[in-house]
Amino acid sequence: MSDPAIITLISLGVTFLFMLGVPVFLVIGYWVLGMSFLLEMPLDNIGAALADVFTDGFALLAMPLFILTGDLINRSGIARRLSDFAYSCLGWIRGGLAMASLGACGLFAAISGSNSATTATIGSMLHPEMVKGGYDERFSAATAAAGGTVGIIIPPSIIFIVYGFLLNLPISDLFVAGIIPGTMMVGGMMVACFLVCWKNGWGYLIALSPLRVIKTAVGAWLGFFAIGLVLWGIYTGKFSPTEAAGVTVGFCVIVGFLCLPLHRLIVGKDDRDKDVAEKSISQMLVVRGFGPLELPSITMRSAQITGILAPLIAVSVVMQQILSVLGAQEVIGGFVTSMGGYHAVLFTSMAIVFVLGMVLESLPVTIILAPILAPVAHSVGVEPVQFAVVFLVGASIGFITPPYGLNLYVASGVTGVPYFRLLRYSLVYLIALIAVWIIVALVPVLSTALLPQR
Repeated sequence: MSDPAIITLISLGVTFLFMLGVPVFLVIGYWVLGMSFLLEMPLDNIGAALADVFTDGFALLAMPLFILTGDLINRSGIARRLSDFAYSCLGWIRGGLAMASLGACGLFAAISGSNSATTATIGSMLHPEMVKGGYDERFSAATAAAGGTVGIIIPPSIIFIVYGFLLNLPISDLFVAGIIPGTMMVGGMMVACFLVCWKNGWGYLIALSPLRVIKTAVGAWLGFFAIGLVLWGIYTGKFSPTEAAGVTVGFCVIVGFLCLPLHRLIVGKDDRDKDVAEKSISQMLVVRGFGPLELPSITMRSAQITGILAPLIAVSVVMQQILSVLGAQEVIGGFVTSMGGYHAVLFTSMAIVFVLGMVLESLPVTIILAPILAPVAHSVGVEPVQFAVVFLVGASIGFITPPYGLNLYVASGVTGVPYFRLLRYSLVYLIALIAVWIIVALVPVLSTALLPQR
């Protein structure tokens, strides 16, 4: 039997395993193992590559800290304050709570820089509230999964750092370029959310109260401060994005430890269920916090999420090495170059990113495709920073695109809704995100308008 036939059989075999419910990590791992035997590559190369990713992986240094930041913000009560602010602004609209969860994802993304942390935190916090509010549990879980896609677009973002490192682009420029497209992604998903909720009559409405908006904004001051701390530190060069994650973790730990006794002194009891309109100024300024004894359990939860993501990323990097040996990079580069014109190259690149994003996480997609597609796009006149944004918005859409859809797995894990039951409503958000993606590709100024003039 010829090698191409064996490669096809191996690929079909692991696809069948995925359909049977085998974890994605094992599916990709079996493919890597089978291809290693076929290509007569030493098996110790797999172990060495996995070790290199965990010990020398530039992007992965920040990932556990960003995920831990998300759990600390959630446990301390800061995330709840941010979601209360979003709900006070949007609760008067049909589907306001679901739209508020998308807005909370955008705010949370500006602190965590992680799609999975955003999905896990907002999903675990607001999914039960949405179900109580009359929303379909599948739609509620799909909303959290879709909202998490902005985690790698709204700065700070791990994947922007990786892209800038690979293509030698200023990371600060990439962060700035992601602000408008990231905001548009949230807006597009809100429109889709409103239409679905309006059609089904989901959600209870609250009156729009300027006083409530002001109170929730004051109550969320620690969250806004954390966002400002991260962005200020990165944009002024005070610390790197990885250091920013560490600083934010330290800030959240200090806030958690200090606020716990203050909360007990001022409030006297847990006020998680107390309406913001009934709180005094002193009660709003202090979140519930957490104690030192809670820190191990918070860290363990973060470690569990990291334990899901890191092996997937690592084995995907090994997969990239095998694809390189097979000559996939040369084939892709030659195919895109043959398209010729500006829009043909741009949309062909987008199609390739979309297809590969269906089966791989954004980091290996970036590692595999960015060095191939970016030079080709630049050669036909696509501005490098704009292409970076277009590329990574497409990679983020892969988080809710079957069969991989990492955010769908995370949302399923934190909400208890089976993966395949999320797909119906994730399709609505997928259409909205693709529409925004096309607009961002066709209008370069959306990515470059905020860039500093040089």
